[in-house]
Amino acid sequence: MAGSYSYPPIKHSQSSSSLSQPSHNIFTSRLLLFLTLLPLSLAAFALVLQWHGEFVDPAIRVSAFNRFEFPGMDSSTSGTTRASCVDVLGASRTVTFPYFRDWRFDYESDGTPKICITSSTSAGLEQILPWIYYHKVIGVTDFFLFVEGKAASPLVSKVLESIPKVKVIHRTKELEEQQAKSRAWNETWLSIFFYKPCNYELFVKQSLNMEMAIVMAQEAHMEWIIHLDTDELIYPAGTSEYSLRQLVTDIPEDIDTVVFPNYESSVERDDIQEPFSEVSMFKKNFDHLTKETYFANYKESSRGNPNYFLTYANGKSAARVQKHLRPHGAHRWHNYMKTPKELKLDEAAVLHYTYTKFSDLTSRRDRCRCKPTKEVVERCFMLDFDRAAYIIASTVSQEEMLNWYREHVVWTDKDLNMKLMKKGILTRIYAPMVIIQGLKEVGVFSSLISSVQKGLSKDKFSSSNEAANNSSNAIDAMSGVSSRKIGKKQPRMTFRNVLQATDISTDKDTNLWAMPPLAAPTMEKIDSYI
Repeated sequence: MAGSYSYPPIKHSQSSSSLSQPSHNIFTSRLLLFLTLLPLSLAAFALVLQWHGEFVDPAIRVSAFNRFEFPGMDSSTSGTTRASCVDVLGASRTVTFPYFRDWRFDYESDGTPKICITSSTSAGLEQILPWIYYHKVIGVTDFFLFVEGKAASPLVSKVLESIPKVKVIHRTKELEEQQAKSRAWNETWLSIFFYKPCNYELFVKQSLNMEMAIVMAQEAHMEWIIHLDTDELIYPAGTSEYSLRQLVTDIPEDIDTVVFPNYESSVERDDIQEPFSEVSMFKKNFDHLTKETYFANYKESSRGNPNYFLTYANGKSAARVQKHLRPHGAHRWHNYMKTPKELKLDEAAVLHYTYTKFSDLTSRRDRCRCKPTKEVVERCFMLDFDRAAYIIASTVSQEEMLNWYREHVVWTDKDLNMKLMKKGILTRIYAPMVIIQGLKEVGVFSSLISSVQKGLSKDKFSSSNEAANNSSNAIDAMSGVSSRKIGKKQPRMTFRNVLQATDISTDKDTNLWAMPPLAAPTMEKIDSYI
């Protein structure tokens, strides 16, 4: 047909099966390759996980200069150069903190703000030296130590006096006479504690020593003052450099006093000898827990003891050194001319190592001469557990005392410990332990004691002479705070005044009275908190 066009038939060069063959081969090859690489990749990943080379552990970071750092510490400012570490520490891999200053602890040139600690102690060097140097590491510059008992012995005094910025004040007759003129005897805030034995007597003595320490702090141009016992360590949590200086520097200028809630040691053995180096478990303060968590776990946390804590629960305080500052008991500071503005810290704390050694039962007993009956001990001790411990230590055998100690103080139930850890009641704190062990390893304590022992035989009486001079200087400083310039006039507080004094625990205006050691809230008061 004209004009017609016929298309040529389509010729298929390959069948559909022949087209799919190359694709199948490619898939098979890739599958084999994947199966080959998979175990190799897993092996390499496992090797990376187990490798201890240049990877940084977030818990303990090891720098190029072979030093350890805690999480949150600024590596740019921590530690010293490699050469200085070798010179001072040798090949030891020891924890390095921003304020080690080549382990010389010299803060005179750049130690600001200036912080001092005052304490009344009868402890030995095994407790006082780690306590002093730990606080030097975190930024404390000066120490005012009022010593008695073992702490006042010639060797201990000489060692303490050899440490820069440590002033030792002995309890001499002259000192007692001067403190008898203190303004505090004619004020109401301390009167409820007068003329009572044991803990009450210690409480008054601490307050009078704190009053004297304020004057000494002002003369030394201190900016902050803290009262601590030598079984307590400041824990500056929440600071990037584990620094008390950094902590107080960040306090707003209008704040007069800062409260450190206390954590209480929870020992796991009955044979502890060096609490600062052996104890890492602590019970958190009520102020650092939610009310629901605290009361829901109160019974298990107290373990049949009179209260949540064995001893006090109202923390310790730091104060700006300023005019008219006065002690408000061992736990707080106040001001004669105004009500201080107070801030309670929500991370930092005071670690209280209480009843950490079995021997603490008998040593506390030996410091008090009260009759071990329920009626009498209530007038000697402020807290229920101290009363119970004193009666036990005074009335039962050594074996029965040890059994009581294990039941009421030692945390042997690992399941309970783990449960309370998960609830946030208990916590592990290793920083003080690591610092003090590091100081011990490099010979800070042993070398200090050895050097003093060598010189002690050559200059037998220098210690007592220097102690007398320190006490005399302290008394001279104290003359400015005598009770209304009364000279040798005796305190006018009478026995009748003491009997009529109001009980602070029932008084609504606690500013009238010095703050004693207070127990934590009990289950009976749950309605007041929730």
